[in-house]
Amino acid sequence: MRALVTTALVAGLVGFGATSASAREQAPRDVCVMADKRIGELSGLVADGDRWYAVNDGGTKSTVYVLTKECKVERVISGPTDPFDVEDLARGADGTFWLADTGDNDKKRETVALIALTPDGKTKLHRLTYPDGAHDTEALLLDRAGTPYLITKNPFGRGDIYRPVAAITSPGPTALEKVGSVQLTSTDTKGGPVNPSIGSVVVTGAASNPGGTVVALRTYTDAYLYAVPDGDLLAALKTDPVRIPLPEEKQGEAIGLEPDGTLVSASEGVGQPIRAVTGAAGRLAPPPKAEDESRSGGQAAAAKGADGGGLDPLPAIGFTVIAIGGVLFFMHRRASRR
Repeated sequence: MRALVTTALVAGLVGFGATSASAREQAPRDVCVMADKRIGELSGLVADGDRWYAVNDGGTKSTVYVLTKECKVERVISGPTDPFDVEDLARGADGTFWLADTGDNDKKRETVALIALTPDGKTKLHRLTYPDGAHDTEALLLDRAGTPYLITKNPFGRGDIYRPVAAITSPGPTALEKVGSVQLTSTDTKGGPVNPSIGSVVVTGAASNPGGTVVALRTYTDAYLYAVPDGDLLAALKTDPVRIPLPEEKQGEAIGLEPDGTLVSASEGVGQPIRAVTGAAGRLAPPPKAEDESRSGGQAAAAKGADGGGLDPLPAIGFTVIAIGGVLFFMHRRASRR
C-alpha cells in the first residue's frame, strides 16, 4: 500500500476525564496471534460465541476459514466462484456466509458482487450496480430480514450507504440505491497504514451481533457501535454511536461482535493478534421504557426548546477542524484481478 501525501491541519479537543477513563477500561486485549500464512490479509470476521469465521482479502475461490479461539484453522469452507476483491464477511440467519466482493481501489468496476457461500461449499453470485459510478467498499451489513447494506470507504469521513432496490437475483445485476450516509470525524487513536487524520475516518469493515440488535463499523483505528433495538438498521446508523478505540493495529479491517457483546478485531498481516474488547456493547444506552418516555415527554420538549437538545445532551468535548489541501489518497495493495 502506498501512503498519501497530505497537508492537513488538525486542531481540537478530543476527550475529557470520563471518556478517557472509559476508553482505558475498554482497552483491547490480545486473545491469540493469527500465524497461519493462508490468512495473511484477514479483512472480515463473524463471531458466534464458539468460533470465528474469517475471510481473506482477495483470493481465487470463495473461502471462509473457521477459527478456534486460539487462532487455529479448524476447517475451510470453500466454493468454486472466483472473486475479484473480497473485503468483508457477514452471515445470514440460515447460516449462509455472504462475501462482499466489493473492493475497487481504482474505482473501475462496472459491477460489484455478493457471493453466497453455504456451509457445504455451494456458491451463488449476485452482481450489483451503483447508481452513481464506482465506489471502493469494504463494509457489509445484513439487517434482520437479510437485506444487505454496503458502506463505502471515503478519505473524507463520509461513508455512503447503499442497499438493493429489490430482492437480489443471481447472477443479476441488481441495482443499488443510496439510502443515507455516516459521517465520521478524525480521532487521535494511533495506528493504521496511512495518516491518522484520514485512517481514522475511512470505513474498513462492519459487523453485527448474532441477534442483529447491535452493529459496528470500524476504521483503521476505531470501532463505532450502534444499537438496533427494533431491527431498523438504517435508522440506527443515523444515531450517535459509541466509539471504541482500537489503537496500534497495523491495518485493521476485520471486526466481529460476540453474542455477549464482546467486540473482536483483527488486522491484516501474518503474526498480528486477534483482539477482544469485553462487554463493548454494554456501553450502548438501553432504549427508554414506554412509561419513561410518557413521563418525560413534556420535559424533553421544554429542554429542546430552551437549548436545542434533549434531556441528556452529550457533554461538549471541543471541536475538530481539518483543513486539507492537496490530498493524494491512493491505496494500492495488489495488481488488478480479472
